[in-house]
Amino acid sequence: MANTARKQDKAESVLLRRDEDGICRLTLNRPQQYNALSEAMLDALQNAFDELAEESSVRVVIIGAEGKAFCAGHDLKEMRANPSRDYYEHLFAKCGRMMTTMQRIPQPVIARVHGIATAAGCQMVANADLAVTVPEARFATSGIGVGLFCMTPGVALSRNLGRKQAFEMLFTGEFISAEQAVEFGLVNYAVPADELDMKVAELASAIAAKSAAAIAAGKRVFYRQLEMDMEEAYGYAATEMACNMMFHDAGEGIDAFIGKRKPVWKHK
Repeated sequence: MANTARKQDKAESVLLRRDEDGICRLTLNRPQQYNALSEAMLDALQNAFDELAEESSVRVVIIGAEGKAFCAGHDLKEMRANPSRDYYEHLFAKCGRMMTTMQRIPQPVIARVHGIATAAGCQMVANADLAVTVPEARFATSGIGVGLFCMTPGVALSRNLGRKQAFEMLFTGEFISAEQAVEFGLVNYAVPADELDMKVAELASAIAAKSAAAIAAGKRVFYRQLEMDMEEAYGYAATEMACNMMFHDAGEGIDAFIGKRKPVWKHK
């Protein structure tokens, strides 16, 4: 696919989009505000994910950011300018919907984290399917430092980290290093800055080379079975795997393996 720029120019849009070879790159573009999640940013991300859910030509989504930070969480100035419970419920519900949509789109989402990720920014990293960072990056659920427990980020953290690691971050609000983030299971890799794009591209290309139908089905089943007990999860996964076996791509892939040839996937 040819390189394309979406929406507005870089100076105007809070979210940039570039598509190339089946890979969509979304870039948070509020560098002066450390890419804080304003309502406009949340809306832009929601719209982007809604669009991507219908775009079979896109195989992988990468989320990165401009400036020094990946994302500093919610826009606190915007929040304090609207001091009502109704507004806050609306805001956090909007963020939750965006995070849920990110996991429900059929494409795997990779977070490219080049700088700090705090509060809802750390939530976005935890919420992504995969994440790659640099040794200089740091991560925190820092709301507790201003008297606000990071309850919604805790939803994503509790589904990625061990309970004690999650509580350590949530109770203290202190930063953890990129190395700790790998140990905790928050990110997959921490690589030197000059290798970040190469590692992200390596992951994206490996995924894009696989059957889009199988990847989409697998992502959906993975998140659904997490909320089931083991017996229910195995029953559900067995039924869905049997359905997957009926896909054109499964038959093609197995025949290609037996015939010692490269498979030709139906869905591009």
